[in-house]
Amino acid sequence: MSHAATTTSKTPVSAVWVADQGNGTYKNPVLNADYSDPDVVRVGSDYYLTASSFNASPGLPILHSKDLVNWRLIANALPRVPNAMFDTPQHGFGVWAPCFRYHAKQFYIFWGDPDFGIYMIKAPNPAGPWSSPVLVQGGKGLIDPAPFWDDNGQAYLVHAWAGSRAGVNSLLTLHRLSPDGTRLLDEGRNVYSGHDSNHTTEGPKLYKRNGYYYIFAPAGGVATGWQLVLRSKDLYGPYEERVVLDQGKTNINGPHQGAWVTTPNGQEDWFLHFQDRGAYGRVLHLQPMRWKNDWPVIGEDPDSDGKGQPVLTYRKPNVGHTYALGTPPENDEFNSDTLGQQWQWQANARVTWSALLRGQGFLRLFAVPVPKDATNLWPVPNLLLQKFPAADFTATTKVKLTLEWDVWQGKKAGLLIVGNDYAYLAVTKQAEGYRVAQMRCRDAPSGTPEQVVAEQPLPGAEVQLRVQVSGPEATCRFSYSTDDGASFRPIGEPFVAKPDKWTGAKVGLFCAGTQPERRIGGYADVDWFRITP
Repeated sequence: MSHAATTTSKTPVSAVWVADQGNGTYKNPVLNADYSDPDVVRVGSDYYLTASSFNASPGLPILHSKDLVNWRLIANALPRVPNAMFDTPQHGFGVWAPCFRYHAKQFYIFWGDPDFGIYMIKAPNPAGPWSSPVLVQGGKGLIDPAPFWDDNGQAYLVHAWAGSRAGVNSLLTLHRLSPDGTRLLDEGRNVYSGHDSNHTTEGPKLYKRNGYYYIFAPAGGVATGWQLVLRSKDLYGPYEERVVLDQGKTNINGPHQGAWVTTPNGQEDWFLHFQDRGAYGRVLHLQPMRWKNDWPVIGEDPDSDGKGQPVLTYRKPNVGHTYALGTPPENDEFNSDTLGQQWQWQANARVTWSALLRGQGFLRLFAVPVPKDATNLWPVPNLLLQKFPAADFTATTKVKLTLEWDVWQGKKAGLLIVGNDYAYLAVTKQAEGYRVAQMRCRDAPSGTPEQVVAEQPLPGAEVQLRVQVSGPEATCRFSYSTDDGASFRPIGEPFVAKPDKWTGAKVGLFCAGTQPERRIGGYADVDWFRITP
């Protein structure tokens, strides 16, 4: 039985982005969503992918594919981000650049938290359950760890440094690692400095092929960089270096930071990497890869100089079979007692934030009081969000606000777009009745108060809310329906989404009480949430 066999379920197919073109080819990005700093491992005929999740909970998404093109989300490996500070939102902190590996019949994920150190979890099945996190090495600035088990069984770990915490970057350090992956065995030795020609060298992944040790490492920065490869016959160097992939003549900026994998028969090599697309996040591209004189060439190489550039379309990997279309989930009818795997909170979740009661068919979000010093939603933990699924999409939801004990002031619920700037549509009740309002906040991290953009009366407490996101700048247009979706009325002004700290913008739901000194109570019942073109 394969590892994937225990995770079989109906595979969702997105209505807004499918990479598989149905004719033996695919188009990039194969994952048109913010799966930042990806790493992939193949076990048998199954591919598994994880990515950075920062402060979001649950974290460390696990995606599965049989062909590197069609991916489905099967689990989140990290129910809670370690350390109590993540019980409140910590935008851009937390789980950075994980490494996915398989060794001795165990799946391993290592990641660096720049403020606490290197962590590891493991599981015999990638769908979980995963072990509790082990702090492999505590310290500040330790990021991008990648373990490696050599042919003789000895284990090593290479990592990079965050200059904001360590005071140095562009440096790769190699340690001996205990064979079980739980602790470092020495102080480490530096094996590469990118300060001369490959600034911001980070994200190393260590491999071995044909007697060479290879370190694949991005350099040059997230949006402006390239893929560097180092090689040596000795694990500690000296390492030769070569740039094997850059933007070239394409519009795919910063093509780097990813994973080298092979097909099950070992005949083909592929490289999965991200591209930074601002508010849309870091989307994932799949590149063909080949070897020339024991150096990898990634993408297409029109001038045969050994340095590739990304492809936009290409034939699918030859894995011996054709598999059904599959994409990560986007919609949720809230008909089960668990949230869809795509949903994440802004901090470690509490059971009192929401309820999915069996047989009821809706999600109940409680009007949790916002933090007392909150001037906007930036420090609010109970925002239920998911990644933008494509460059053009529409999100619609049906919400009913219920108020308890006639305490109506300050209770609100709705549909929001969240980043460093954010905007939302919210249902509230005023003395004269229910209302819907578009709200906007610019530079939320600075504590800027929200502004009312537009407000309209509602005939009752139930309404459908919609946001349409489109164009290279992720322009958002809001509307609402009071006739059960038969027609939608525009409201407010267009809003340009902005990325969050190290992530793209997100779309989702919320319910909050803005006056915590008043009596508690109030909730919103969300019938469904759907993504359409």
